Amino acid sequence: MSHQAQTEGVASRERRRFLQLLSAGAIAAAAPVAARGEEYGPLRFGLTPVFLSNDLELLDMLQSYLEGATGHPVELITRRTYQEVTALLVSGQLEAAWICGYPFVKFRNSLELVAVPEWNGRPLYRSYVIVGAEREAENFLDLKGNIHAFSDPDSNSGFLVTRTLMFELGIAPETFFRKTLFTYGHRNVIRAVASDLAQSGSVDGYVWEVMRELEPDLVNRTRILRKSELLGFPPVATSKALAATPAIASLKSALLSMRDSEQGRKVLDALRLTGFVDAPASTFDGIAAKVDELRGIL
Repeated sequence: MSHQAQTEGVASRERRRFLQLLSAGAIAAAAPVAARGEEYGPLRFGLTPVFLSNDLELLDMLQSYLEGATGHPVELITRRTYQEVTALLVSGQLEAAWICGYPFVKFRNSLELVAVPEWNGRPLYRSYVIVGAEREAENFLDLKGNIHAFSDPDSNSGFLVTRTLMFELGIAPETFFRKTLFTYGHRNVIRAVASDLAQSGSVDGYVWEVMRELEPDLVNRTRILRKSELLGFPPVATSKALAATPAIASLKSALLSMRDSEQGRKVLDALRLTGFVDAPASTFDGIAAKVDELRGIL
């Protein structure tokens, strides 16, 4: 079996695991949600590896701001994979989560937008393909035979964009890369390429740019080979079942007004964001087009 086939097999197993998690979560969550109605304990807010979640000071700042602005105790919940967080969100075990645009599109019949972050004044970002700083590669086709690092099989910038590009270029996935791997974190993609564990990688452009500011010695060992078109920034979403609840209304208000308070601006500055906006679902049409293009392949 080829390395690419092995990678796609991993993605398939991950999706089966998601369905198992979702089924279990739906059973566990149905009774508490129905029983509580509009009465909530802690507001459970999920975070995926899209978020710079290993900064404990930043997490404390975010939690403190959300608790003050919503009037609810807030519990920040992290998981290793996007599938795990999405399963918790769809099943109602999280009130909201900061997810990726790809799972939002895949499960848009079950999810509603709460707010979308603005980076550099727009609710948009790009996917980057990166290589080692000393590599002489000039375009994507020069990466043939590489070990290539993806972030997560449900990541837009860390998988979907590159996989769609390969399809459009007529590249056979099973023969183009020598090996592919999932690092389950955009930081880990950068680390893999910087250390030459992988010769190229697919990464969230926002994460790469912020890490270049925070960890220049690491990130400067990589360079950008390709930038994608602008796509919808990873959003904060909730399940449709909870979208009309007071808890979500308070969370939405807290996010949209974050730039209006000193404490909120400190959180945004730490995240290198300019605010959150009430963006329409059409913001993610570009990602949806890629999902449609690969329908039946992934």
